[in-house]
Amino acid sequence: MRKQLCEALITRATSPQMIFLTGDLGFMALEDLRDVMGNRFINAGIAEQNMITVSAAMAKQGLEVWAYSIAPFCYARPFEQIRNDICFHDLPVKIVANGGGYGYGVMGPTHHAIEDYGILLTLPNMSAYVPVFDEDLYTVIPKVGADIHPTYLRLGRGEAPKEFAIPAYAPWRQLTSGQGKVVIAVGPIAGIYISALMQMSDSVRPNLWAVSELPLGKHPLPKALQDQIEAGADLMVIEEHVSRGGFGSELALYLLNHSLRPKSFAHFFAKNHIYSHYGSQPYLRKQSGLGVEAICSAVAKP
Repeated sequence: MRKQLCEALITRATSPQMIFLTGDLGFMALEDLRDVMGNRFINAGIAEQNMITVSAAMAKQGLEVWAYSIAPFCYARPFEQIRNDICFHDLPVKIVANGGGYGYGVMGPTHHAIEDYGILLTLPNMSAYVPVFDEDLYTVIPKVGADIHPTYLRLGRGEAPKEFAIPAYAPWRQLTSGQGKVVIAVGPIAGIYISALMQMSDSVRPNLWAVSELPLGKHPLPKALQDQIEAGADLMVIEEHVSRGGFGSELALYLLNHSLRPKSFAHFFAKNHIYSHYGSQPYLRKQSGLGVEAICSAVAKP
């Protein structure tokens, strides 16, 4: 999604109020943005805590500030600065995290971001954007830019099949339809299941939904999805995030509070930081039971 991020930000960079800070990252991806922005493109160095505090100070002066780094470096390392300097003052800093989930798989647990939006959404005024497809960035960037509160933008890799007609961006989208279970996936991991689910018979094929904006209080379940749950469907939630503090936990509480009772509830999530071996993002997804084969098996199970 970095290519689309760069293109969308270049379109927005005509505003002299826009500032972009990077934690010494973005090489071979954001050079065009750097060239357009000139001295408004700031390499803050490997000093993410300072970058966040500087971003807060700039936002306090009325500037539109984007702070970019590898996901764990821009939410875990500077968490205190995000809490104290940005969220406590409700400043509209746009934190851009590249490589959400197991995106930097082979680099090991220090580079994984599998508890990120769960942690950040505990803070006041924070929202999280988790685009599903590369093309979403052209709509998401203006939305994030116009947001008057702190935001966390979690970037991954759009993985929609080539033949799939990508629907217009919305916080909630239904990607497949059928008579089977209801499946909700958070962000780009939804794309890896589309082809396999589309090949299932209509009687088994699930209604696959993708959610791209959190928390639920900001964008509650759409009526069509709520109707499917109320009809007594089995419900599955998939996220490349740990269980505790994740979307699955928030959704379960939401269902209880709204007296919505699916026939069953199953949560599929990132199970671990620490593995005996590390590999690609697909490899680590498979280790957590998030691979296509495992999910399709769960979907087809009576």
